[in-house]
Formats: sequence, C-alpha cells, structure tokens
Amino acid sequence: MDIATLFVSHGSPMMVLDETPARDFLKGLGGRIGKPRAVLAVSAHWQTLEPALGFAAWPDKINDIYGFPPELYQMRYEPPGAPEVAARAADLLGEPVRRDPGAGIDHAIWSVMSLIWPDADVPVVPLSVLRGPGAREHWELGRRLRPLVAEGVLVMGTGAATHGLEDYFRRPAGGPVEPHVQEFTDWLARTAEAGLTESLLNYRRLAPEAGRNHPTEDHLMPFFVALGAASGGKARRLHHSVDSGILAMDAYGFP
Repeated sequence: MDIATLFVSHGSPMMVLDETPARDFLKGLGGRIGKPRAVLAVSAHWQTLEPALGFAAWPDKINDIYGFPPELYQMRYEPPGAPEVAARAADLLGEPVRRDPGAGIDHAIWSVMSLIWPDADVPVVPLSVLRGPGAREHWELGRRLRPLVAEGVLVMGTGAATHGLEDYFRRPAGGPVEPHVQEFTDWLARTAEAGLTESLLNYRRLAPEAGRNHPTEDHLMPFFVALGAASGGKARRLHHSVDSGILAMDAYGFP
C-alpha cells in the first residue's frame, strides 16, 4: 500500500477483544503496509504543553483504562522502543521538546498496534499532542517530522474521527449512525481525499457539527500531525465504521 503516514481511530479498548469492523480492518492492515523501521505514534491520550517524545528502550504498557475486563489489564504487548528515532525526531522538532526516558505506550497506542503488528516486533516511539494549540500547530509539527518518512519511519496518529463522548454514553449500544456524525465524517473524507489542506486546517469553522463531534480537539490532533508529515497529496480513507452510532472509527492513509 502506497502510504507515507497513517491516522487510525483507536476507539474503546474493548476493540482488542470484541469482533468489530474496525478490529477486522486493523488486523488486516499490517499485511497491507508491512513493517516499518519504527512507528512514531502520536497519541491523543498523551497531552503536554510542549512536544514530548518517549526515549525508553522498552516502553511500558500503560493501563490508562478503568472498569474493563481483566484480560485487558493482563494483556502483554511489549514492542521495543527506538531511542535513536526519538533523538532524530527531537532534532527535527527543535526546542522546546521534552525527552522522556520513562514514557510508556498508552491504550491509544497499544490497542491498535497489538492488532496491526501482534508480534510486537515493530519499534515504537510515542509522541504527545499539545494541550491548547489546534490543527495548524499540529500540522506544522508534522511538517517538521516529514524527513522521518524517507528514513523508513511510519508517522501514525491515533485518536478518533469523532469523539462525542457525552452523546456516546447517554445512548444504548448499537443503533443507527447519528446524522451529525455522518455529516462530519462525510465532510472529512471528502475534504481529505480532495487534498484540501487549508479547509482541513479550518475544520472547526468549515466542517458541519465540528464542535459536537469534537467538544475538545485532542482526539483529532493526531490526524493533523500525520497530514503534515505526508507529502501533501490526496489522502485515502482506508476504513469507515461507527461504534454505537457516535464514535467513528475511520482510518486514513496519506501519500
């Protein structure tokens, strides 16, 4: 598959256990994209005031989840880190950047990587999203990281195409896709596949129901890092499904 960078929606950690279309997609993705030299995983669940990179040689699995079955806490997923890739990324980002030797991999990372590369043989470097700055600033972070792509590193954002948790928790499981979710995901796919970067960067103003689908912006910011690290061509929506009519599990590949 001819992609340079990737965005995936991590959804609930139950995706690791439950049979869903998104789980099936991720389980088949590794065979389609192969094994990169390393993954620079941009996690919506690691939020910092300045860019932070994980420098651990063997990053710990962080169980930042609550009230789930014991199997998820007991599950082992132990890919190596890549401190040399982290150092290269830090150089590209420039100061200020936080080099964190103790950073582990949270569920936004291990839930998807354990499905894509179940043998835990692809090194991973976690990268935070910024608390406060929006789409353009994260796109610029991605632009600085673009040389990594030519060096065999997959820049992978892991977040959510939609993240209206209040709507999600107040409705029963299952059910049809809510219109406001369909409108937003249709716009995102149409705009990304047309290569309209400026429109994407102004999604908060231009996309229908942007605020309802993303009451906070953190879970879409990994999308913009992946977008910035790519060459600027037209994206491809690789997967579309919706959990309980609210949480879109879309994935995108960028050339």
